[in-house]
Amino acid sequence: MKKRITLLLLVFTTIVFAEKSSVTILIDPGHGGKDPGHLPHQNELMQEKDIVLEISLKIGEYLTYNLSNVKVMYTRKTDIYPSLDERVAMANNNNVDYMLSIHVNGSPNSSIYGTETHIHNFEAKSSYQWAKLIEDQFTSRAGRRSRGVKTAADVGHSIQILKQTNMPTVLVECGFITNATEGKYLNSAYGQEIIASAIFRATREFIKAKHPNIDFSPAKDLAVKNDQSIYKVQIMASIDELATDIPEFKKLGYPVERVKVQSTSMYKYKYYVGPFKDKKEAKKVEKEVQGKGYKDAFIVYFE
Repeated sequence: MKKRITLLLLVFTTIVFAEKSSVTILIDPGHGGKDPGHLPHQNELMQEKDIVLEISLKIGEYLTYNLSNVKVMYTRKTDIYPSLDERVAMANNNNVDYMLSIHVNGSPNSSIYGTETHIHNFEAKSSYQWAKLIEDQFTSRAGRRSRGVKTAADVGHSIQILKQTNMPTVLVECGFITNATEGKYLNSAYGQEIIASAIFRATREFIKAKHPNIDFSPAKDLAVKNDQSIYKVQIMASIDELATDIPEFKKLGYPVERVKVQSTSMYKYKYYVGPFKDKKEAKKVEKEVQGKGYKDAFIVYFE
């Protein structure tokens, strides 16, 4: 009998500690359908439900194409309204490892702006770690004002998505649609790309730390070829096409070149300043544009 109990314990231990080979993330674009969410003060701007769907789909593409062994699910991919009960059930009934709910904020006071990431309480330690990484990315990489990590105690009530899901869950408020400047930023393809990229970076760092034995290496992109040897500084890549004369590019003081990418990558467009004939000049410009907010800018050699 003792030998049998020992064997059962060994089997149980093996099952409990079996290493996962992949991670599933459920992305929840808030509201939708009959529920528009927060409304902008300017009628020409999109409603919350439309903005968060754009951002959510971009986050999903960043995760899918930049990380292997990550499965992305959505509570909605179109303008429909799953109830809160249905959203919770999708998470709890589909072996989801992590849930990410995307929203934008609103206030009668149009001067309020900034991002927030919500968790149920500080006992949800994994959720707190994830939320803090997201807010850190908003300030350090995206150049947004962070209002910090919030709990049910801060808002005065529990949020169903955060309270009733069985896995680490965060709810991200990407900014205030009711602030004129931030509302326009959230409506722009550029702003949505930057917000999505920040959330992706934080999520990548979070799941890599949580699952050190899973290979999240992305697929290799196709090599860049050109008919002359030159250097350029790549400032960013995007899913949607961005105009090269937007204020965020004009502040660099250099013409920005947009190139459509012919590859299997999720990124359809890349943006460069240059060309430069020598690496020293390119290095100088790289530091300049990094100092103007494009901290991930890097030199690309074309040959």
